[in-house]
Amino acid sequence: MTPATRFQRISTAVQSSFAEFVQRTTSTGITILVVTAIALIWTNSPWHDSYEAFLHQPVKFVLGPLDLSFSLEHFVNDGLMVLFFLVVGLEIKRELLVGELSSRQKALLPMIAAVFGMVGPAITYLLFNAGTDAARGWGVPVATDIAFALGVLALLGNRVPTGLRVFLAALAIVDDLLAVLVIAVFYTAALNIPMLLLALAIVVVLYGGNRLGIHSLWFYGVLGFALWLVVLASGIHATIAGVALAMCIPAHSRIDRISFFTRSRDLIEQISRRTETDEDEGKQLDAVHALEEMCEHVQTPLHRIEHGLGKVVSFGIMPLFALVNAGVVISPSMIAGLTSPIGLGIALGLFLGKQVGITASVWASVRLGITRLPSGVTMAQMYGVSLLCGIGFTMALFVAHLAFISPEHLDMAKLSILVGSALSAVTGAIILKRQLPHQAPSKA
Repeated sequence: MTPATRFQRISTAVQSSFAEFVQRTTSTGITILVVTAIALIWTNSPWHDSYEAFLHQPVKFVLGPLDLSFSLEHFVNDGLMVLFFLVVGLEIKRELLVGELSSRQKALLPMIAAVFGMVGPAITYLLFNAGTDAARGWGVPVATDIAFALGVLALLGNRVPTGLRVFLAALAIVDDLLAVLVIAVFYTAALNIPMLLLALAIVVVLYGGNRLGIHSLWFYGVLGFALWLVVLASGIHATIAGVALAMCIPAHSRIDRISFFTRSRDLIEQISRRTETDEDEGKQLDAVHALEEMCEHVQTPLHRIEHGLGKVVSFGIMPLFALVNAGVVISPSMIAGLTSPIGLGIALGLFLGKQVGITASVWASVRLGITRLPSGVTMAQMYGVSLLCGIGFTMALFVAHLAFISPEHLDMAKLSILVGSALSAVTGAIILKRQLPHQAPSKA
């Protein structure tokens, strides 16, 4: 098989995931918003103690000599969120292979915007907190919540130019990749070198399986679980195991779609024939089994895993994460804390740092001729999207738990994330509503 043919097979198999990915993420934000409201109401109600008891429910796994014990909060953040990062990693890999990050021309503008869209909030936060113990929280406002951002954009309907929607999705995916690197490099505890080397060895085996053409989901599932256990003990945050596993998942199918169509047509004809003997019926059952196997072989492992986990993560794990992490007791002192260095650094980092970093970098790169705006997109619309990128909910809450040890600082960070994200969402939606055309752009 020539490299060009192999790339074509990967391209046709992987690109179909992007539309499903966008459609799923645009509705996930609404679900998370509802669950966040439930968490806030629950934790500020007379039933607050039951919320705390819910967070500390024991979760225990016993598998042979393996005995793992977590609180529910710990299990969600260090266990279930591995699957969230696995899906994020698959999305990143898909875009790097054949999506909006697969060529320099496609990737340059969202990559520049994503980098400066993280630098802006970090600098904004450090302007208020540099030289203090709270400086460690600079990573909280740097990441964009892709589900919320695309969800708000979807509310504006088909007036949104395709280029603007694709730019936001690509930017958010690069943003996710950079956020993963930030977590791995800056929010890592003391390293356990033997465990780290063992994790590296497992990754090498996973990658080797990919290169050898192993497509068994059991192979990647069992080794992925082992990788999570080892990374959990290594000092690197356990969720990095999800991204490492995603990079090793094959993105090519065993058979191409033309071969699948030709062979499956023959099998379907055999299945549909009238049976005269038990032997004929047995051959039909064999043909059904062969067709079932072919349906698996024509799908890439990347697509099968992303398709299988996508809805579980979007409508199960992410809402549960929001329920567990968004509960903040809102008191007068907590509201006053919004004007503290931590509160201002996070809220303004999301609202101001994001829009300044993205807008300035996009304008400068276009003005200097390094990049160009997507077709049908104006600079004013780009500014509206830069505001939506200030919605940092899921990843910001996740990093806040890594950055702040003090419960008081953590609650203050959570409230600031909610305020900064809400302000970014509302302002961005208003700007875009005014700047988008009154009618859907022509597809001619």
